[in-house]
Amino acid sequence: MLSNYIRAVMAHAQYRETPKDDCIYGEIPGFEGVCAKAETLELCRHDLSEALEEWIFFRISRKLPVPEVDGVELRDKDFQ
Repeated sequence: MLSNYIRAVMAHAQYRETPKDDCIYGEIPGFEGVCAKAETLELCRHDLSEALEEWIFFRISRKLPVPEVDGVELRDKDFQ
């Protein structure tokens, strides 16, 4: 279930080049604080996915809501 959720969320990721830093910046709208910066798009996607995982576990561990995305949702019982 977690991998389906991560795929659904990552489909909404946005990336842009930052010429000043000579890197790629990625973020996911609606997921405050989930962002990454790396030298390549592939590395940025990887780092962004890891940041998303940490965000999910933080929210779940504190019983905070995790938004439904494209019909995919996570529930507390998915982690028990």
